[in-house]
Amino acid sequence: MAFQWMLLALGLALLIVGAELLVRGASRLAAAAGLPSLVIGLTVVAYGTSAPELAVSLQAGLAGSADIALGNVVGSNIFNVLFILGVSALVAPLTVASKLVRLDLPILVVVSAAVIVLGRDGRIGQLEGAVLAIAGILYTVFLIRQGHREGRPAEDGGPPPSDPGRVWPGALALVAVGLALLVLGARWLVEGAVAVARGAGVSELVIGLTLVAAGTSLPEVATSVVASLRGERDIAVGNVVGSNLFNILWVLGLASAVSPAGVGVAAAALRFDLPVMLAVAVACLPVFFTGWVIARWEGALFLGYYLAYVAFLLLASSQHAALPVFNAVMLRFVLPLTAITLLVLTAGWLRTLRRARRTHGG
Repeated sequence: MAFQWMLLALGLALLIVGAELLVRGASRLAAAAGLPSLVIGLTVVAYGTSAPELAVSLQAGLAGSADIALGNVVGSNIFNVLFILGVSALVAPLTVASKLVRLDLPILVVVSAAVIVLGRDGRIGQLEGAVLAIAGILYTVFLIRQGHREGRPAEDGGPPPSDPGRVWPGALALVAVGLALLVLGARWLVEGAVAVARGAGVSELVIGLTLVAAGTSLPEVATSVVASLRGERDIAVGNVVGSNLFNILWVLGLASAVSPAGVGVAAAALRFDLPVMLAVAVACLPVFFTGWVIARWEGALFLGYYLAYVAFLLLASSQHAALPVFNAVMLRFVLPLTAITLLVLTAGWLRTLRRARRTHGG
């Protein structure tokens, strides 16, 4: 058991160092390439920090552990929004780019709903997985082309360096070393966590949704928090949205495409976890566009919901006597109050927007 805990500690240390190197290299790449840091966050950083999810889900799919393959993707997407954005917003309120709300977030909602539709027959087959992966390629190409057309605004990190050619080698080296440390650190952390969890007799689906998902998402945690502290808040938010899109289109798509029988979708995941993943993506819409900022109290709300989600999984897996009381409190009080709060915020923001338009028009 001591060895597993040592793996956890070493993995966490490598994740922190790797995240710092990755954010620093990605920021320099954004300046050298003339791309907005949001595009870098949605592509280089998001895809790089999702490499552990890709490795774990591919291995699980080939080994026939469908619950871990699916649970890793679904659990990571829930963790990314509720935990990572929650913690990052508590560190510093996050500014949300309007493009993220107009384009990337709606795409995330659509592909999250698509997973539920594709999994209704209990499996995401090879052809369906290939379609998801192709959609991921098209989305990435579109982002890069759009970023080149828009260019990097002057306020987004300042003017480009006088000699970008000298920046590229060093920046790419930082990104490469950062990614290597992230992948190795995540692997050690997940190996230790899974060994501990299996020793406790927890199901593979719950392991995938919690420990594996959180472990493979720790690169996103470290990267988004470090990016928030360094003032690269477009990278912090773009990393989460981009990672979630990558997880569905690339990770789940490739895992389904390479697995001979595709990736099975458990009935429990179809009833609860996949709808939660969709609901989390939808909930981002009012939070993101009300003032184009994720405030600290909204971060605390996200974090609280993630803790409630994990508590539900643990209570349900053990059939704890407190489960009915927990469900009643969430369904009758917490969820309705949150929905009312978001509706009031949205209505107030729309009224402010209408007043501003009338004043501007007048």
